[in-house]
Amino acid sequence: MNKSRPSFLLVDGNNVIHGWDDLLDLHRRVPGSAYPELVRRLAEYRDFTGERVVVVFDGRGATLTEERPSPGLQVIYTSGGQTADDVIERLAIRYAAQYEITVATDDRAEQDVVAAAGGQCMSIDLLRQRLEAAKRAQEEWLKRHRRKR
Repeated sequence: MNKSRPSFLLVDGNNVIHGWDDLLDLHRRVPGSAYPELVRRLAEYRDFTGERVVVVFDGRGATLTEERPSPGLQVIYTSGGQTADDVIERLAIRYAAQYEITVATDDRAEQDVVAAAGGQCMSIDLLRQRLEAAKRAQEEWLKRHRRKR
């Protein structure tokens, strides 16, 4: 990876929710609750690693909406006429030449478009591993730096 260019992690939110058993179970039990849970996990990852993260969800509204819940974290909900895949592919094509783009998805067609644009891809299992590793590293850091009483 070329560290001279800023990097972005693009996450196919619906693909992750439907691919991770715990989030899918949460989504089925309380519809809509898996979205903020995934955003919370990505925010923790972003806060610890400093990597910029963009998560894209399939939207239901008439227009594309965007939220920035914390610095370096962007949440996009597509309009009803487009999919998260459409937005992620367009972002990868547009920005892969100037940024290190990595897309987390198990959608093979989306991976092919991202790779053709010059971006990198990772599976949603690898994304989970990265989030879990960052959480463990953060917990270890906190243990080492807590004041002894």
